[in-house]
Amino acid sequence: MSRNAEAVVPPTDGPASLRADCERCFGLCCVVPAFSASSDFALDKPAGQACRNLQPDFRCGIHRDLRERGFPGCTVFDCFGAGQQVSQVTFGGRDWRTDPENAARMFEVFPVMRQLHELLWYLTEALALRPADPLRTELGAARDETERLGGGDPETLVGLDVATHRQNVNALLLRTSELVRSRAGRSGSDHRGADLVGADLRGADLAGANLRGAYLIGADLRGADLTMADLTGADLRGANLRGADLRATIFLNQAQVDAAKGDVTTGLPPALRSPAHWQLSITPARRPAGKPHRKPRRR
Repeated sequence: MSRNAEAVVPPTDGPASLRADCERCFGLCCVVPAFSASSDFALDKPAGQACRNLQPDFRCGIHRDLRERGFPGCTVFDCFGAGQQVSQVTFGGRDWRTDPENAARMFEVFPVMRQLHELLWYLTEALALRPADPLRTELGAARDETERLGGGDPETLVGLDVATHRQNVNALLLRTSELVRSRAGRSGSDHRGADLVGADLRGADLAGANLRGAYLIGADLRGADLTMADLTGADLRGANLRGADLRATIFLNQAQVDAAKGDVTTGLPPALRSPAHWQLSITPARRPAGKPHRKPRRR
């Protein structure tokens, strides 16, 4: 997502540093990752090479028509503010075009910073959950440590064992999720990492379910109850959320919502918005002309 692309807003009014500010970034997400031609991206792009749609001023030339032009993957990417942190803080406003000697290092730092900022987002969410009070000290310490790591210089960040740190934080977040759901009397079914691609989950009772890392690509969740369900890292690309209740889910972010399908009947947490591409009205089904409406037979 480049400067004038639609910025992703996290589900809380949390720190601005954890919200993507594309105006203060140098289009890093349009350069650093590799794209493979697919339903998400209309072309192949190697890592470290600028997307052909990225303009000299770091703006996306097709940002208003990304979905129509075959780039829906760009519209759902969230750097959690890592882009502006790397651009303006770690590298002090020096961009990779005018400072090519630092370009490679900047491209190495960005994915590390993105992981740290994602963890900061989850830790901030966890600290806002009241039933998590017994873990508040540990959560606060983990957040402080993650912030400290993110403030390192480029060499320190590149050498950081971010995988181990992420593993430790995830363990704490899982404990938080289990505590919050049990205290709310909502410890539901365990679908952690489950393959639910294309699953028919219409009207399913998934209240309190553990759906961390679940693959829900294209799943039919119409009318499902997801109250207090943990959706950390769940892949909701193309999932049908029409009529689903997600108002009190745990760790649901805007990028996940943007990747799914929904309409005005989808219940979202107050701080999340309905994406522009969602069907924002309900269209009644049409009957073929000339055919009378028949009530279903009783059995």
